[in-house]
Amino acid sequence: MMICYMLWWLVACCLLFLLYGAKLRSGWSHGHGPRSYPVIGCLVAFYQNRRRLLDWYTELLAASPTQTIVVDRLGARPTVVTANPANVEHILKGNFGNYPKGKPFTDILGDLLGTGIFNVDGELWYAQRKLVSHEFSARALRELEFAVLEDEARSRLVPALSLAAARGAAVDMQDLLRRFSFDVICRVSLGVDPGCLDPALPAAPPRLAAAFDAAAGIIARRGAAPVAAVWKAKRALGIGSERRLREEIAVIHEAVMDLIHIRKKERGLNQVAGDGGRRSDLLSRMIECGYPDEAIRDMVISFIMAGRDTTSSALTWFFWLLTRHRGVEREVLEEIAGGGAGGGAAGGQGRMRTLHAALCETMRLYPPVAWDSKHAAAGDVLPDGTRVERGDRVTYFQYGMGRMESIWGADAGDFSLKRWLKLPEEGAPAAAVAGVSPFKYPVFQAGPRTCLGKEMAFVQMKFVASTVLRRFELAPVDEGRVPVFLPLMTAHMAGGLNVTVRSRDLVDQIAAPAAAGGN
Repeated sequence: MMICYMLWWLVACCLLFLLYGAKLRSGWSHGHGPRSYPVIGCLVAFYQNRRRLLDWYTELLAASPTQTIVVDRLGARPTVVTANPANVEHILKGNFGNYPKGKPFTDILGDLLGTGIFNVDGELWYAQRKLVSHEFSARALRELEFAVLEDEARSRLVPALSLAAARGAAVDMQDLLRRFSFDVICRVSLGVDPGCLDPALPAAPPRLAAAFDAAAGIIARRGAAPVAAVWKAKRALGIGSERRLREEIAVIHEAVMDLIHIRKKERGLNQVAGDGGRRSDLLSRMIECGYPDEAIRDMVISFIMAGRDTTSSALTWFFWLLTRHRGVEREVLEEIAGGGAGGGAAGGQGRMRTLHAALCETMRLYPPVAWDSKHAAAGDVLPDGTRVERGDRVTYFQYGMGRMESIWGADAGDFSLKRWLKLPEEGAPAAAVAGVSPFKYPVFQAGPRTCLGKEMAFVQMKFVASTVLRRFELAPVDEGRVPVFLPLMTAHMAGGLNVTVRSRDLVDQIAAPAAAGGN
């Protein structure tokens, strides 16, 4: 009897290996994925490359004839990872309805974002998209952003850099920009000033900012975990990082709900007094629309999460790249000096083609979000022939796409503005001048889910870039250092960007190389 039982298990194991082998052959024919084994999938290769996941995935995608790979993960559905623009267009537009975010994704973010726009699908997403689209197009919100940017720069950003220049002390530009962005996004979305940035650069951020930082880091580790069951078990038991996450989310939820109640009370008093004054911040405008408190909370938190670190991430890499390409920096300075920045006013940078190209090129190489995933609602075949089964995770990989020679040519690894400036269009807005398909460059997503805050983000980045470059020259403390790109919820520069700051006269700085006879 025992012999028969052992033989049965032997046959079962052999069949399992044969079936898995067939699966592997099928997967490899579609995209040269990492080596996988029965049961554990690619866990061995994943562990070996855990400190260089982005470059590892990029290498695998570049070696694939279709720029697509299939990854088998332990305890999870296969993941299709693609850097193929035709596939990206199919996922984000052509067959949009078949690729929602899906429950695995919303589970990761749900504790923090709830039913906010970035964590829902279907009718709930459509309704919020329609509402937020209307608010983002409202003149009052744009004017509020301009006013906040100018005030934050005048009263905090410029004094902080001036103080660093006067003291000859190094400053972490990444930290400074993150504080600046958090202040701006809270003033625009909540109507309150958290005071993260002031000339003295306090050592610790305010409690609300710290809660957002901690929650974002823990949730990012959820998404990157090779085995989701681990964090889910920790959440169920209320231990470790999941206990910390619950505490930080409680701080965020309590702060936002308190603001909602205060704003509603304030609005009621104004109505009784006949005061017609209206706040322009997003929270107040959503209260006026009559949404339930929890829905308002989730939408506002989603907005803060989307805007708090994305612009600061892009600007951190932008300033670092300019220190490595001083010729590009001079071109941008010449454009600023030529009046393209509309003086110094926010909103006056729309025609700055060179600065726009430099920002686009920065985000091509160092996108604020390294990858984005959907989950197939039904079986499908991607344009390159890759089969997708129902429930499979499908990821388009912005970081890798920016490095694909098949998309950008042999100089894909170079920082070059020419690829953005070579197709000028008379009368076209700066955002359209490059003529680059959003499916080749999905930094702001594409199709129906295109980022609603794209234009606001460019306004902020151009304003900050022109404000800083006009007044200061930055130099890395460690000139030879090549920073590491960390793909958290929003990408960060490992160790920050420590620079020395020197005040400069913009006209003299530009005139010097011209007088010397060239670049």
